[in-house]
Amino acid sequence: MASKTKAKNKDGGGFLLGAALGALFGGIAGILTAPKSGKQTRADIERGGKKAMRKVQSESKKAFREVQKSPIFKKPAAKPAPAKPRKTTTKAKKTTTKKSTAKK
Repeated sequence: MASKTKAKNKDGGGFLLGAALGALFGGIAGILTAPKSGKQTRADIERGGKKAMRKVQSESKKAFREVQKSPIFKKPAAKPAPAKPRKTTTKAKKTTTKKSTAKK
């Protein structure tokens, strides 16, 4: 049974990896064959990167808010403050010395 699960995961992961690599290489090929100058292409890449970064940030914030709303993420109830420890005093042992009883 475990081998079937691994086979399903492996096939799905392979497809996603292939799709991601295909998109990456397609994008590179499109950039290299574009009729724009290098300066224009770099500006387009910069704009695209900034746009992608904003999209990732907004989507991750949305996802985080959704996770916070889930019952699994709820914070535990506040515990009452612990009582202050009592100050304990230790009694020092009284040591007494015997006076010598020798006669003078």
